[in-house]
Amino acid sequence: MAKGASISGFPEWLPSERVVEQRVIDTLRKVFELNGFIGIETRAVETGASLLKKGETSKEIYLLSRLQEVGHESDTPIEDRLGLHFDLTVPLSRYVVEHSGALTFPFKRWQIQKVWRGERPQEGRFREFVQADIDVIGAGDLPDHYEVELPLVMVSALEELRAYGLPKATVHANNRKLSEGFYRGLGLTDIEGVLREIDKLDKIGADEVARLLSETCGATEAQARACLELAELTASDGAELVAKFDALCEAHGIAEDSEAYKLARQGLDTLAMIVDEAAAIRPGSVIADLKIARGLDYYTGSVYETFLDGAASLGSICSGGRYDNLASQGNRKYPGVGLSIGLSRLVSYMLHTAGAHANRVSPAAVLVAVWNEEDRPTANRIAAHLRARGIATDVAPTAAKLGKQIKYADKLGIPYVWFPASAAEGEESTGDEVKNIVTGEQVAADCTSWEPDTVVAQQTVEI
Repeated sequence: MAKGASISGFPEWLPSERVVEQRVIDTLRKVFELNGFIGIETRAVETGASLLKKGETSKEIYLLSRLQEVGHESDTPIEDRLGLHFDLTVPLSRYVVEHSGALTFPFKRWQIQKVWRGERPQEGRFREFVQADIDVIGAGDLPDHYEVELPLVMVSALEELRAYGLPKATVHANNRKLSEGFYRGLGLTDIEGVLREIDKLDKIGADEVARLLSETCGATEAQARACLELAELTASDGAELVAKFDALCEAHGIAEDSEAYKLARQGLDTLAMIVDEAAAIRPGSVIADLKIARGLDYYTGSVYETFLDGAASLGSICSGGRYDNLASQGNRKYPGVGLSIGLSRLVSYMLHTAGAHANRVSPAAVLVAVWNEEDRPTANRIAAHLRARGIATDVAPTAAKLGKQIKYADKLGIPYVWFPASAAEGEESTGDEVKNIVTGEQVAADCTSWEPDTVVAQQTVEI
């Protein structure tokens, strides 16, 4: 590809950057599986009917066309066309319904896979990126204790990444039933619209959100002000949260015996439970934040956003929530709760802000030198012995001068160069030797027993 032909929003990591990304993936997978989650992978495409009804993200879907269909796409209804999935929750809902007979419920799954969104690219925000999800899906019902467990699993995973420069992560939680009940108690009816505008609060500010609530959702000035007051409500524990919410309802005339309040109270009790139970396990990891709304339509209960200390400009790096109606089969529903890490955004931050980097590019700990091409089979046999013993090994690409072979190893960060036994005509063979090109130490070695220094041989991510 010609230089300068890169496409905005579609990242390609250099080999050393890919090492960091792979370490993040491996770390998340380890924590997810430690908590009993099962790995799956779903197809990259879904039907338009599945994708185009899931909130504002629908505007960002990439639809697929074959070359011979270009210009004739209008002949096929959008609902029947295929599009690249914009998240991993919609594909999961379809996957669960199609494979329900083969799954054990509650179904706990992890999934790390690429997704695509046609949004405006900027630092840390891409059109093609990797997401890392965990979800628990129930058959018919799903206990609400999972609404505590999943954010704690994510916090645990993010804590593991602090070794690579990631700041402390805190989950901010709200509940849509709480918000919806309050909005209905105020007399508002466009609940999805209000939630979408409140979701923009951190991006555009209170004044602009108030204007949008009036212009797009029909809110009066008093109703818009009340919505913002709810968004500003914070509490350190469940009891304080309930007291402050009740005071706000009283101030705005929402009676405790009204249907609106009863709906809000369902969400309030769940949120208070989440905050208190999370605090008992990992204090400070999950806090109540009533401005969290989430723009996607399918959330029905708890919603989460996760922020890093000192990285406000990055925004939320992990989000999700409870959804009761996304997947169904006849009369049976499959409620779920899940969270998703924007893994590519996280890696971009770690690389460009936190300074995470690989200690070397190549995973190989040893490069076997080649004296001449006739001796390459000997070098290959040595490499095979080392690999069989679990020592990552490469063989020099050419029988260049020894200095060039050592320089090649150095550029890739390979710490050891192995010299096969050799002898000039009429001289006795000296036996194999291996050189640590970092320290300069060179010793006799046998490929059936030699062990590298564990620290030197390990490919790691550092800051």
